[in-house]
Amino acid sequence: MPKNAGGGSISKKTLTLQGNDDDGSNIIFGDDKSKKRNKKSSTTAAQQDDATNPQGQEAPKKPDTRALIGGASWTGKLPVNLLSEHCQKQKWGKPDYTMTKTSGGFLSSVILRATDPKTKEMVTLPPFVLPSAYRDIAAQTIAVEARHFAATYALFRVCSMRNVHMMLPPHYRDLWKGEFEASKKEDIKAGRAWMYEADPFAAKQSQDEAQAQKLRKRAEEEKKRSQEATQSVNINLASGLTGPASSKNLAKGWMQAPKLEMGKRNRAQVEDLIRRNAVWNPHGTDFPSSQIEDSIHNITSLGFRTSHVEEAIANCRARQEALEWLLIHVPEDDLPAWSLPEGYTAGISMASGNLKRDAVIARLAEAGYSIDLCTRNLDDCGGDEGRAAEILQRNLMSANEVNISALDLTDDDSIETWKEEQETMGAIFGHRCTTSTRSVVEVALQVEHLAECKLRIRRSTLYPKSPPILGVISSNIPAYIRLSATRQLLTYADTDLLGEPMIFNLVDWLENELPRIVENPGKLRDVTAAITGPSLSYDTKRQTHVKHTPTGKSWKSGTPDGLELYNQWRSRQDSPRQQKMLAERQNLPAWKQKEAITQAVEQNQVTIISGETGSGKSTQAVQFILDDMIQRQLGASANLICTQPRRISALGLADRVSDERCMVVGDEIGYAIRGESKNRPGHTRITFVTTGVLLRRLQTSGGRTDDVVAALADISHVVIDEVHERSLDTDFLLVLLRDVLSKRRDLKVILMSATLDATVFKDYFKQSSSVGKVNIEGRTYPVQDIYLDDIVRSTGFVPRQQHQDHRNEDTRDHGSDVAKSIQNIGMNINYDLIASCVKYIDGQLDTEDGGILIFLPGVVEINRTLDAIRALPNMHPLPLHASLLPSEQRRVFPPPPHGRRKVIAATNVAETSITIEDIVAVIDCGKVKETSFDPQNNMVKLEEVWASRAACKQRRGRAGRVRAGQCYKLYTRNAEAKMAERPEPEIRRVPLEQLCLSVKAMGVEEISEFLKSALTPPESLAVGSAIELLRRIGALENNEMTALGRHLSMIPADLRCGKLMVYGATFGCFESCLTIAAILTVKSPFVSPHNKRDESKTARASFARNEGDLMCDLRAYNEWCSMKSRSNYRDLRSWCEQNFLSSQTMQDISSNRTQYLASLQEAGFLPPQYRPDTYTTLNAQSTNPALIRALIAGAFNPQLARIDFPDRKFAPSVSGTVELDPEARTIKFFNQENGRVFVHPSSTLFDAQGFVGNSIYMSYFSKMATSKVFIRELTPFNAYALLLFGGAITLDTLGRGLVVDGWLKLRGWARIGVLVSRLRTMLDDVLARKIEDPSLDVAGSEVVGAVRKLVEYDGMDR
Repeated sequence: MPKNAGGGSISKKTLTLQGNDDDGSNIIFGDDKSKKRNKKSSTTAAQQDDATNPQGQEAPKKPDTRALIGGASWTGKLPVNLLSEHCQKQKWGKPDYTMTKTSGGFLSSVILRATDPKTKEMVTLPPFVLPSAYRDIAAQTIAVEARHFAATYALFRVCSMRNVHMMLPPHYRDLWKGEFEASKKEDIKAGRAWMYEADPFAAKQSQDEAQAQKLRKRAEEEKKRSQEATQSVNINLASGLTGPASSKNLAKGWMQAPKLEMGKRNRAQVEDLIRRNAVWNPHGTDFPSSQIEDSIHNITSLGFRTSHVEEAIANCRARQEALEWLLIHVPEDDLPAWSLPEGYTAGISMASGNLKRDAVIARLAEAGYSIDLCTRNLDDCGGDEGRAAEILQRNLMSANEVNISALDLTDDDSIETWKEEQETMGAIFGHRCTTSTRSVVEVALQVEHLAECKLRIRRSTLYPKSPPILGVISSNIPAYIRLSATRQLLTYADTDLLGEPMIFNLVDWLENELPRIVENPGKLRDVTAAITGPSLSYDTKRQTHVKHTPTGKSWKSGTPDGLELYNQWRSRQDSPRQQKMLAERQNLPAWKQKEAITQAVEQNQVTIISGETGSGKSTQAVQFILDDMIQRQLGASANLICTQPRRISALGLADRVSDERCMVVGDEIGYAIRGESKNRPGHTRITFVTTGVLLRRLQTSGGRTDDVVAALADISHVVIDEVHERSLDTDFLLVLLRDVLSKRRDLKVILMSATLDATVFKDYFKQSSSVGKVNIEGRTYPVQDIYLDDIVRSTGFVPRQQHQDHRNEDTRDHGSDVAKSIQNIGMNINYDLIASCVKYIDGQLDTEDGGILIFLPGVVEINRTLDAIRALPNMHPLPLHASLLPSEQRRVFPPPPHGRRKVIAATNVAETSITIEDIVAVIDCGKVKETSFDPQNNMVKLEEVWASRAACKQRRGRAGRVRAGQCYKLYTRNAEAKMAERPEPEIRRVPLEQLCLSVKAMGVEEISEFLKSALTPPESLAVGSAIELLRRIGALENNEMTALGRHLSMIPADLRCGKLMVYGATFGCFESCLTIAAILTVKSPFVSPHNKRDESKTARASFARNEGDLMCDLRAYNEWCSMKSRSNYRDLRSWCEQNFLSSQTMQDISSNRTQYLASLQEAGFLPPQYRPDTYTTLNAQSTNPALIRALIAGAFNPQLARIDFPDRKFAPSVSGTVELDPEARTIKFFNQENGRVFVHPSSTLFDAQGFVGNSIYMSYFSKMATSKVFIRELTPFNAYALLLFGGAITLDTLGRGLVVDGWLKLRGWARIGVLVSRLRTMLDDVLARKIEDPSLDVAGSEVVGAVRKLVEYDGMDR
């Protein structure tokens, strides 16, 4: 509690009364104007007395001062006299009195002075003022009483240990022994006994020395902390995902590390953005109490103030976040030395053409306000320094913008009061008080070890009804501490001093409290508005959408809806068309098991149906269940969802079942695939979907088992077809359904397959559910198997060239000519053999109708096969694979044109679930492309392997659906015997990053424990590696899914490609990123013929512009699209040939773009009606190569390499010395895993002597090891792309710089690392809000704009 607090509201001005030795009946004012006013007042009073006493009658005699103070019988001395005598004996100066009239009466205080005998300097003590708790007794009715009360209290302060009270009048004697003694006891208890020393001047000196000792001790501690902070302490920031590098690694290579800089305007913008919008400890997690003390000690030892560390820990959840908070919020002039850049100097020099304006800004900034804020406010006030200063102070106290027009500085009473107090302060402080203008007073403060510290006081609009405008001026105190002192001083004035002249009390309070404030400046956030400007309103709450929760199933029979459905179904049964369809259905083997199927489904939660190809299980089982429910008048409760592994299967089955029920697709029977659906909620009873669509529905439900149950609340039956394929999605779905069945006993699950190992599935479900089993006999026509040796004999095929790869063929059982031909054919697919086989089959069929189905492993093989078949006459060749659009896939079902034979080249999408009615012959190459993981490049790839015998059996069955057929197997019997019985489940042979991400998206806490419950659990090592990679790419953080991770979980693509597309949509260059993702999925469109490699390299270089391989491919594709829109097919093909581009690869890239676009629309990241020309903001930056290169680097992280340039060399020239470009062979590249790596010769950067945009790093998509480790698909990028999209940021507390991902060093300022770290966190929040509101245009976000600017200009101002 301040010892000199005053109170009350002002009505008159404070005056200083000169002490004298008389009884006080005559009061002498120290102001000539006051004398004139008093004389005038006396004259006026005399005239009034004459007017009221016209007869000249003698007025009653007024009591003198002695009687008034001591009473009528008092003969002793008065308090004023006793104080004067005591001062004289002590050789002090005469006491001065202050006088203030308040609403409660008059208040007075005593000021003592004395000359220091050694220095001969005049020492002035602060006024003796009662504590605020006793202020009510200090107010007196008249000024004389107030003066004697003040004298009595002053005597008590210096003579309380003596019996002076015995000489006082009775009233003051009682005060001495009562309230004054009580006040003293409270002060002594609070540690302020020095206030009652007999020699107040010696007590003040001792107190000053104690404060000085405290400051010296603090300085020594800071010096010690600074010395301790020279040790290398690695601070792992919250944005990072990996641990800090070893101190040994940090110590190496700093001299060669690139230098990192950030422009002033960029840094100010990012700091302001983070202070306004950054969310600290978003989940409100308490800092572990057991770690608080150690954390405070550890962080304080790095050079931070204890009070700041305590504030940081109060706002954060962990030590790393607390460090970030400190490096963001502690102003630069108070940061530890290790966190500042080399040669840092506090303050900003200004240079403009207006010296007067610069001087005004400098004066405003001296109080601690930022230069930018002072400049803005001064300009807003039209150059009025007084108005600008008042706005700055109001912002400091309220953090709200001030209405400048509302300020009025023309209050005449305020001006008069201020002028009088200026004169009084000059008299009290002497040379310490200077008056620069009529509105400004500066008082030099007497605070030990704070030299050249002063308080600037400027008259405010309503002074003294409002505090003056204050500023603590000192070059030795950090700006924010000066502002904190100003804020606390203003709070004191608002609380205790309003309404009275207060400058003296303000100076006195500040001199006493400033050492405490320097030691403990208070909360940094309290002065943020003054440091950076007032915070803008920003709603950080994410928009939430109320998810529609389907209502539970009602199994009530005979409802009006159920009865209506039954009547409609009965009426259709009698129609001729329905009778015809019914007759066809009754011929299927599945019809014989109709009752068995419906009973098994009714009596069990899980039903396993196995049936041979052609049995009708896929089309009939769902209809049996629906018809049974309709006949029991439960049709209104029926809602069957049937999963298919491929889109074409879902489409084909929806068409077929609709036809059999004589209805159109989209009514009773519907479908839902990625990017397309036809159904009527509430009316559709059977919906065929891809497995991924159902998983997406469950994945977006919330994640918990209860959420999944709610997502299936309106589903009566889940049918999983082709479950034998054991895809990743199928196994994931089975885990979810098994948990759901235990909570929803009315849900039915039906598993179907042609080659089903029923025991495995029965054992999986029998623990929680009853399991039924139904087997359907096949009904395919006889199919003749014709193996490779028979095909060679029948066709007379002779290979055009020999092949040396005979490893897996056994030809001992064949004739010598046939064996030689088989050896020459080799292991690879021979397209001439396929064409010969098609020609032979066509000849065998002659005029008979019937199509040929060829099974091939992939799209490339399909295209080459179709090219070979097009050379044959009367053929109608068609492709069939998953990359085709649904409309293109449907072309395989109608009959061919008259006189032509349909030949379909297909991948394994044609193995199951679809029926192409006119197929009579199958050509099976025996190969399939399976997803596998290549550890060399950390990339999911499709590898060509032998198909399983189960798959070949399915292919064979396609030839016997409508008549007896033939299956031409392009492999031998021995090769077939070596095939695996069934394919290995995908969960055991592919990387699990996408699966783990999907599991996490469901809200599962422990991914590994969840996957252990799978039908075939994956290896724990594979799960651990997948989770670690998800952390490194930014999809997981602290075992929680980031916003980026939630997006990636919704996109069926390689994670790197998905990440690139998400970044593209976020940063306004979506089309470019979409194209690059499609190129990576297919391959580069450039070809390099063996005999034209130099010409091909030149053509490719014309597109590259030294910006990397992917930017080269992107430009080529964009140019191809432009040519395609304005040229005919022949000209386009000619252009491709001239530029060594593959037309077919371009088509494949275009098709993949379409697929990815549909995925992003389905995930909600793009609007369904998206078009590049209508959503321009999503592509506003598509021509910004620096940004695109940065996004590529971010998507490929951690596949990054450091570029090591040689020492610079110079050569003389006519214009002076010039720097020489380094030779390409002298530029070296290093990655984290392999050390030195090499640019692949096929790269456009193989011969590069430099890189665009200050690029010092290289991203790569794949690497391969031969004699060396080569990196491919290269893209150069700069330091800020690394910081904003790379790995963990680690600080070196020796002040040398930053380390990214534990190995990439950058020389720079620690604060930059923290700014980037928090900016990355805010970017994740932008992505999260995009998740919540898919229509949100995040490309225009302030955060996205800041990130884009940093990477585009490498951190510099432009």
